[in-house]
Amino acid sequence: QVRLVESGGALVQPGGSLRLSCAASGRIVSILVMGWYRQAPGKQRELVALITNTGSTNYPDSMKGRFSISRDNAKNTVDLQMNSLKPEDTAVYYCYVAQLGNQYWGQGTQVTVSS
Repeated sequence: QVRLVESGGALVQPGGSLRLSCAASGRIVSILVMGWYRQAPGKQRELVALITNTGSTNYPDSMKGRFSISRDNAKNTVDLQMNSLKPEDTAVYYCYVAQLGNQYWGQGTQVTVSS
């Protein structure tokens, strides 16, 4: 079992920045993909960013330019830098890991963008 613990969620004003972090622990053998998804109230969970163990990244077009994902393979951590935040970025952000055909999710961290 892989456990994921997110941190960094907060209330931030529009235009502000926030950095989310996620640490993986437990039965870590070879984590192929780490990333972030988010879910706003009344909406489906959507992809924010993914990064492979070789550093390749994947962002939906709507996230490109404002969000940046990074990963530390030695520490099994993944961070999400979010800039120029908008009210529509308000959501619960979930850490995601794929390892050996299994998927794991964190409990989520709340990001609220509001003045």
